[in-house]
Amino acid sequence: MEAYATSDQIWQGALIFARIGAVLLMLPGVGESYVPPRIRLSLALVVSLALWPVVAGGLPALPESLGLMVGWIIREVIVGLMIGALLRSFLTALSTAGEIVSLQTTLGFAQTANPMQAQPGTTISAFLMLLGTTLIFATNTHHLFIAGLVGSYELIAPARPLVTGDFTAMAVKTLGDSFMLGVQLSAPVLVFALIFNLASGLVGRVMPSFQIFFAAAPLSVILGLSVFALSLGVLGTVFIDRYRALAQVFAGGAGG
Repeated sequence: MEAYATSDQIWQGALIFARIGAVLLMLPGVGESYVPPRIRLSLALVVSLALWPVVAGGLPALPESLGLMVGWIIREVIVGLMIGALLRSFLTALSTAGEIVSLQTTLGFAQTANPMQAQPGTTISAFLMLLGTTLIFATNTHHLFIAGLVGSYELIAPARPLVTGDFTAMAVKTLGDSFMLGVQLSAPVLVFALIFNLASGLVGRVMPSFQIFFAAAPLSVILGLSVFALSLGVLGTVFIDRYRALAQVFAGGAGG
């Protein structure tokens, strides 16, 4: 083993692989269940080798006991899962927007298999999740993930204590922002549904004998989906801008 790499180099590679592998396990697109584990592990190994010369200087020395080694590995895995969970949790904004649009267009019962989640969801929600993942790679936002991996070693240095309070506060803020963004993305359909339901109720009051439900149900679906389609471009632009801002939080450490 010494002929190829020293024990310190192997230890550094193991620490880097523990964090990178945990992050890639949670990243959108790469960490999905339909991606073969061998592909994810191979990508984590390649990224770890590429980042080794950059971050190896800030890693702790090889511990003397096996218990300390296991503790350091577990710590890096936890840090990687924390970072990946934050980046993945922001995708719930699209899921929230899809659920709201489905409810307002009476398509909430149209369930389909969602490849981005472990359980089925509404068709519009699954579509928006796939759209968001496609936009991440189409706009090269995944390049910020690589910069964020480097920056994470400055924001959460292995030699420093693990501050769980800051992560908890950031996780709560990220989830709150993602829910608020989901409501904002679905705002055009919400406004349409409010106006349409008020108009339908007014017609029902003025003409009690008119079967308003049979006329309003198909119009609600057609017009609601039309408004959703017209706002889809703005929806994708706003989401990817907000998502890039979140990724810049970790990537900023690399620039600093």
